[in-house]
Amino acid sequence: MKLLEGKVAIVTGAARGIGEAVAIKFAEHGANVAFTFVSDSSKEKAAALEAKLTGLGIHARGYQSNAGDFAACETFVADVLKEFGTVDICVNNAGISKDNLLLRMTPGQFEEVIKVNLNSVFYMTKQIIKPMMKARSGSIINMSSVIGEMGNAGQSSYAASKAGVIGFTKSVAKELGSRNIRCNAIAPGFVETDMTSYLKEGEAADKYKAGIPLGRFASAEDIANVTLFLASDLSSYVTGQTISACGGLNI
Repeated sequence: MKLLEGKVAIVTGAARGIGEAVAIKFAEHGANVAFTFVSDSSKEKAAALEAKLTGLGIHARGYQSNAGDFAACETFVADVLKEFGTVDICVNNAGISKDNLLLRMTPGQFEEVIKVNLNSVFYMTKQIIKPMMKARSGSIINMSSVIGEMGNAGQSSYAASKAGVIGFTKSVAKELGSRNIRCNAIAPGFVETDMTSYLKEGEAADKYKAGIPLGRFASAEDIANVTLFLASDLSSYVTGQTISACGGLNI
């Protein structure tokens, strides 16, 4: 059973990691997928992903676009609407981390994380709600983090940005619920991606896993499965919520 047959989904930051897994999962379930990547170095991976998605029998297109730039988001969504006709699902996944102790953190480092992780969610959501409101239907999924719920030493900028995503999600859900537009967040714990590759082995990995009741890090597909649930009609009565996909880390 394909849960997203004929839907059009946007996934930001999909050249790798969680975003890539979400794009593949959506395509497997019949969604047409427009995804973004930001750097020239990701062009080859983006092209490979586009080919893989197309090979699953859906329409897919990768766009080089910076989710942390309002004008770029405006152009991107306009291009998607021109090519795909509408937007049914938007996964705001683009994100970065610039970890540092507060004593050493510069204003520039803090502002860059807020811009990419939080501002981008506002920029993209502002653009995609117009076609969703017209259709009186839509699912917006914002990628937060368990760090936004718990905090973590050396990650004040990341925690602030991801906590902001949760507050933004709840507010949007209240604003748009009457139009049958749902907005939810996912708060992953430690996920095996390029961003956390330094934690895969050794004492640091063992330390973090010891604090996770399920005893392991998540795979990107684990998070993609939660995203699929929130994108599909299986979650038609779920909005304004944050699902902590963290293996029990925040219990």
